[in-house]
Amino acid sequence: MSTTTTPTELEALARAAAAAAPIWRATDAATRASWLRAAADALDANIDELVAVADEETRLGQTRLRGEVGRTTGQLRLFASVVEEGSYLELTVDDADASATPPRPELRRMLTGVGPVAVFSASNFPFAFSVAGGDTASAFAAGNPVIVKAHSGHPRLSERTAAIVAAALAEAGAPEGSLALVEGREAGNALVQHPSIQAAGFTGSLGGGRALFDLASSRPDPIPFYGELGSVNPVVITPAAVAARGEMLAQGLVGSYTLGVGQFCTKPGVVFVPDGSGFEELVAGFAAGAAGGPLLTDRITAAFPSGIEHLEADPSVSVVARGLPAEAGSAQPVVLATDAAAVATRPETLLEECFGPVTLLVRYSADEELHAALEAVPGSLTATLHSEPGDAVAAVLEVLTRKAGRVLFAGWPTGVAVTWSQHHGGPWPATTSLHTSVGATAIRRFLRPVVFQDAPQALLPDVLRDRSLERLPHRRNGVLHTGR
Repeated sequence: MSTTTTPTELEALARAAAAAAPIWRATDAATRASWLRAAADALDANIDELVAVADEETRLGQTRLRGEVGRTTGQLRLFASVVEEGSYLELTVDDADASATPPRPELRRMLTGVGPVAVFSASNFPFAFSVAGGDTASAFAAGNPVIVKAHSGHPRLSERTAAIVAAALAEAGAPEGSLALVEGREAGNALVQHPSIQAAGFTGSLGGGRALFDLASSRPDPIPFYGELGSVNPVVITPAAVAARGEMLAQGLVGSYTLGVGQFCTKPGVVFVPDGSGFEELVAGFAAGAAGGPLLTDRITAAFPSGIEHLEADPSVSVVARGLPAEAGSAQPVVLATDAAAVATRPETLLEECFGPVTLLVRYSADEELHAALEAVPGSLTATLHSEPGDAVAAVLEVLTRKAGRVLFAGWPTGVAVTWSQHHGGPWPATTSLHTSVGATAIRRFLRPVVFQDAPQALLPDVLRDRSLERLPHRRNGVLHTGR
């Protein structure tokens, strides 16, 4: 494929995806699950080659990248089990009732795939949020073909991953057009506007995501755009928590904000700490020995110093510590500090996400200061509360729960478990929707409801027929049945 996908090439890929969509939608659970597992098996079988290419392009290191391949194939297998379990379909039946007022027809409801899905790869997870990542896995599980916009930070890896997965799907019996790849910004813009595309998933910058969101919304037939755009992930530490385990918390914070050279979307970027508690000094001690490293792309590398300078330009901001000196082209960890009053007054400056190994400590002296500053925090993927039994934190917790999609009470937010219960999303600007991009319910983004009224059994989708309902989770006349 050329570096930039041409309009003619895009049109051919979109036609193939549109032709594949009815086949994906009609597949039974066993077949669709087998396609997902075939993709996972193929990635595992080619892990050595893929990790070598990824390391050359992203400089993330083989240990991290091997783990990420495992997460990626684990996601595909999780969604295979979601398909087989069947509750994602939300099967619901109301039997006809002539005695009701007004008389009620028979209604049978289910969720079905929306059609071809566009997926935009992320820079910081070249496997797990890229060609065969969570967006693709959940779109496949919902019964949709996928066209991926490759990230410019790892083009060779994207091309090779797409080739491996597409071949595995074809060998497993999936139709032509099940997975395709486009490259180049213009092709990405055209993709989200193409009439065959029925939904889009995105992980990346606020600016890039907002531009695509606007394109998706301004189509003659607007489509849902599920974007993960930016997050500062606030942390609140109480005085009692500092007194009880300050050293452990300081060490954990430094480990978390420098993990992956600060390029995780769940990095703790803003940490509210009690003024005069000694926590800053503890953080400084651990941060002084923290190593940085190369960032993912030249663009990110160039933006990091500018982001630090932007924060340091605020009169309230001071440097608490810097990590070990970094080599040319690498990022040095930084800890900055400000006060709660400044954050409440100038959130647009002090609470802007800075991608890389930096965190901002925010001193507070009273509950009123803390609450005012927390109200200024934008929507985030996570929020963390470190407190002790007996702390009066109900008001703080209410704000954090309102601001984030995942609230932690132990540990640090970097690291997102891929499970049935996980939620990876949050209020704007963390995401453009209320849905998750990680975990089993990520499938819900790429489904739509349809109701069949007074339909003959022979014309119903198989999963809505009585013989299938006996073994599938469903609700009938308001009563939940678990199936068998």
